[in-house]
Amino acid sequence: MNKITLGISSCLLGNKVRYDGGHKLDPFLTETLGQHVEWIPVCPEAACGLGIPREIMALEGDPASPRIRTVWTGIDHTSRLQRWIKGELKVLADIDISGFVFKARSPSCGVRDAKVFDAKCRMKSIGSGLFAKAVMEAFPQLPVEDEGRMHDPVLRENFVERVFVYRRWQAYIKEDGSLGGLVAFHTDHKYLVMAHSRKHYSALGKMVADSKKMRKNELHANYIGLLMEGLQILATPKKNTNVLQHMAGYFKDKLSADEKTELLEVITNYHDGLVPLIVPITLLRHYVRKYKEDYLARQFYLNPHPLELLLRNHA
Repeated sequence: MNKITLGISSCLLGNKVRYDGGHKLDPFLTETLGQHVEWIPVCPEAACGLGIPREIMALEGDPASPRIRTVWTGIDHTSRLQRWIKGELKVLADIDISGFVFKARSPSCGVRDAKVFDAKCRMKSIGSGLFAKAVMEAFPQLPVEDEGRMHDPVLRENFVERVFVYRRWQAYIKEDGSLGGLVAFHTDHKYLVMAHSRKHYSALGKMVADSKKMRKNELHANYIGLLMEGLQILATPKKNTNVLQHMAGYFKDKLSADEKTELLEVITNYHDGLVPLIVPITLLRHYVRKYKEDYLARQFYLNPHPLELLLRNHA
């Protein structure tokens, strides 16, 4: 697979595009994740011609449809920014991005924590920045996150996992798109989805089983919508343990008594928070290779993203 293409708020790459001429360089995004993705940097406020540095801006008015104004002079830049956003969405569609990391709390890029004020500068609510909201509406299944939440190892892994699943889906749609390909895609992601939501996995399975009753475009849209919805539900030690135990069952007639005991202990230690998830995963991958368990070898649960990201190394 070629490098995954992700959008990103430009300041997070160290580009000096913020209102004060500064940046918000994020080392994980640039030095770690950056080795596996191609970043498409975007700064809405600079790109639409507001200059660097510039007067700080804030969202104001109706929380459902706020305006963006300069804080001290009260200049309304909403129309200017919306014109630029309309063109940028077309650019992003042509690039076929697989995810987006936004700057938190920004009136243009905040995903969920941009403050909205009233005319007297009193905070009324929090919501999405104008650009982030437009991206999420235009690409509703696209994995998005803000850099603040990426500091949480669980949320970080969830986002990266969704990105890689979405990229594989894009490849399936572009290169195959057949019903047989969908069955294979669904099969290969079985335990990955189960670690997030058994309910969603069951519903996806029923959708695949009834696939001949739907038009292809409708089937694809419904499947990826439900899949990405399910993957947003966080995997937990309890759900991961259930998946690990299911996988361990494939070796019940192959492992020696000592090997069974070791595997059970490792899974239990993970469940109890004594070791990170990578420990039982590594042991299961060893048995998959040793006993040539082809079905499990296909499971992306065992290889959801590059090991170098160390996302499963947290307890």
